[in-house]
Amino acid sequence: MLQQTPVARVAPRWERFLDRWPAVASAADAPLRDLLVEWKGLGYPRRARYLWLAARTCVDRHGGSVPSTLPDLLALPGVGPYTARAVMAFAGGSAVGVVDTNIARVLARRAGRGLTAGAAQELADAWVPRERAWEWNQVLMDLGATRCRPVPDCDGCPVDCAWRDSGFPDPDPAQGSAGVSRRQAPFAGSDRELRGRVLDHLSDGSRSRASLERSLVGRTVDPERLVAALDG
Repeated sequence: MLQQTPVARVAPRWERFLDRWPAVASAADAPLRDLLVEWKGLGYPRRARYLWLAARTCVDRHGGSVPSTLPDLLALPGVGPYTARAVMAFAGGSAVGVVDTNIARVLARRAGRGLTAGAAQELADAWVPRERAWEWNQVLMDLGATRCRPVPDCDGCPVDCAWRDSGFPDPDPAQGSAGVSRRQAPFAGSDRELRGRVLDHLSDGSRSRASLERSLVGRTVDPERLVAALDG
């Protein structure tokens, strides 16, 4: 839920989600439509679908438990390197680096160069204190979110930063570095808006093509674009 969605928006929805589906098995048994409706407003509804598929995989292959190893986590539908390592670090306390957009920015500026995904992960893993992985990853996320922002506030930053030490040369090494998010396109007219309208339609209990077309009144929607938007 927290991927590209603010904490303030996620927190109440997370609690409501857990109240409704407190265990992996309960989410796996639920109709996908229920998860999609509950997800409405959080963006990227494919994440709800992947969550549902991952829950079903955990039930089928892991006895209803979430696996703890990197290969098993990566084998779950929709789980990539970031999510897998976040589960390992925050749920399991494993000494692995978690590279979200905030940490990716810190890593690139500390290195003084743009990084590939592999190089960023290697640096993140090497930087983790073995006994304090949970705290360390949280601290780096907060540092990137509050100080090492797209426009950084470097005064008093504790990081030994190659970019700062070299006088902040252009371009900023975080620009284009792996894992650093780009600015999103405007919401109006986007696939995100289209997905939201379709989810509103589903949450109202309407499923007919005619009712869907009414919900999209005023828009000319290419069927292929509609499919692509829903896949996204």
